[in-house]
Amino acid sequence: MAEKKKREITRTRAVANNFFALGLVSGICRKFVVHKAIVKFLGYFEWLFYSAFFMRFVINSLEKGDEFSHIMIFIVIVTVVFAGMSLYNAILEGNIIPVCSAIINKGLYTKLFKKSRNVELECFENSDFYDKYTLAMEKADERMLSTVDVIFGVIFGAIASVCAFVFMYQVDKLSVLFILFPIIGNFIFGRMNSKVDYIRNKDMVPYNRKSAYVNRVMYLPEYAKEIRLTKVFSLMKRQYRDAIKGIGEVADKYSFKSAVLHWLYVMFTFTFIFEGLLMYGAYRTLVSHTMTLAQLSVITSMMVSTTWILIGFTDSITALFKNGLFIDYLRTFLEYDEKIPEDWKGMDPGKEIKSIEFRDVSFSYKDKEVLSHLNMEFRGGKTYALVGHNGAGKTTLIKLLLRFYDPTDGMILLNGRNIKDYDLQKYRALFATAFQDHRMFSMSVLDNVVMGENIPDDEKENKVVEALKLSGAYDKVMSLPKGINTTLTHEFDDEGAVLSGGEFQKIVVARAFVKDCPFKIFDEPSSALDPIAENKLFDNIYDSCRDNTLVFISHRLSSVQNADYVYLLSGGSVKEQGNHASLMAQGGIYADMYNKQAKNYLALSESTDAGMTRGRFSLSSQGVADSETDEGDEMTERNVPMSSGEEVICNG
Repeated sequence: MAEKKKREITRTRAVANNFFALGLVSGICRKFVVHKAIVKFLGYFEWLFYSAFFMRFVINSLEKGDEFSHIMIFIVIVTVVFAGMSLYNAILEGNIIPVCSAIINKGLYTKLFKKSRNVELECFENSDFYDKYTLAMEKADERMLSTVDVIFGVIFGAIASVCAFVFMYQVDKLSVLFILFPIIGNFIFGRMNSKVDYIRNKDMVPYNRKSAYVNRVMYLPEYAKEIRLTKVFSLMKRQYRDAIKGIGEVADKYSFKSAVLHWLYVMFTFTFIFEGLLMYGAYRTLVSHTMTLAQLSVITSMMVSTTWILIGFTDSITALFKNGLFIDYLRTFLEYDEKIPEDWKGMDPGKEIKSIEFRDVSFSYKDKEVLSHLNMEFRGGKTYALVGHNGAGKTTLIKLLLRFYDPTDGMILLNGRNIKDYDLQKYRALFATAFQDHRMFSMSVLDNVVMGENIPDDEKENKVVEALKLSGAYDKVMSLPKGINTTLTHEFDDEGAVLSGGEFQKIVVARAFVKDCPFKIFDEPSSALDPIAENKLFDNIYDSCRDNTLVFISHRLSSVQNADYVYLLSGGSVKEQGNHASLMAQGGIYADMYNKQAKNYLALSESTDAGMTRGRFSLSSQGVADSETDEGDEMTERNVPMSSGEEVICNG
């Protein structure tokens, strides 16, 4: 009983979802909905008029011996009307529908993009929500348009089915019994066949995914080298053969049942009503003489119309419930109540940062505590370093600072006031960030650095050039075909540039340089750089951002020893704090980490010097690519002589 109740609720929701979609489309382009309703009504009207009235009038007129001109006038009027309907439909399909579809596409995706921009970051990290989001976005406009068709197909299909039943009943009461055949064919055998198709397709999914994976791997360029250098192709062929074999086995499993159900569907939907009604009418007309020729023509014509009306009605009902599931994803997404809405309007935080304080902040993600009773403060104009092992909570702390999340307990204060009170966009405008998990966009270098910031056009190029010089990316960028106007990635431009990880990271750092704001955050800004480039980058950061509040996240403690203050995090809380000298004097976790890193650098440096002295070490023997290649930075990080690294350790 509970299961039945659940199913009824689901069907109710599915129907409600379709009307939600209708309201959504109507709100974007009412003209489309009105025209679709008219054209669907005219389509069913044409079926009924031709079979129920036109044929009866013509044959009755012929039997009564009406004048030919009288019959022709009626036919001409009907032809003109239907020609007008055909012209209307042509204009609709050729002009109105394409224009309205474009309007709906723009309006719908504007809503979806605005919503996706407005939901909090946590939604994108929640797999269940993200799955629904991607399903909502996938062909959303096509589903909305088809839903309008489906709804009016159900409404006018139901009306037309009732009208067809009434017309046939008026002509001959027994003839309506033949309508039961297509009803049984569509609603029983048709649905049973659809269910078998659904189960069969579901069972084929693992094999289809495997074959699709092999197809994808075979044409994607990133797999080309491995396929040619190894014998993995034979393994891929085996996977493909297994997938095709599995698909065949599933098809065989359901083939007999599917064939029987399809045969019953065709027999009940078409054969029994067509042949049965025709034989019944012929007997009444030719043998028992209880039916006129006009009645026979109406019944035979009506059986064709009724069959197709019922098929259309049944298909619309099936599509109604099917669309309801997909629309539910879209509806759930659009109706989601954001926890931290991006368009939150609060107080103006101003442009000055005197202090940011974490006061007894705890944070849990998916019931797992990440930060616990954390207390720290960032004073304006000072430089801070966040250090600690992976998983210590450093990146989470920054996400809380930027209000991607809100603390589970405690609060974060800007200039003595809870950051929740501030206008979110204006609050985030106070920060410039260079994250380790950066992303490049298929846009020019200039746009990838500026990132839409409001910089006057006459100043933009100079600011970008200066930022690229500070980050160390300038020489590489200017060697590209179009300099700062070169498109990054090959997504839309075959001549676009694909840079190494180190060069990409420098461009991300340039984003933080180019933005004019009081607080700048650098998350592992040198993780893909060699020690020489790292040392120069940190010098540039300290020098160019001397008037800013700076926060570094770094595993390389040599790069943060000049910070005014260091917070060492472990297990989601601050374990040690102070400047480099005081932390080293404590001889605690920080000092231990620093000494181990310095020892490793020195050991590698001595090994490198010894290798070079024996004449057995050279850059080429280590597989270092030419310095002009895209992979130069990554190679240099692994193979640069560590004497320079030692110098960084000593000088900070």
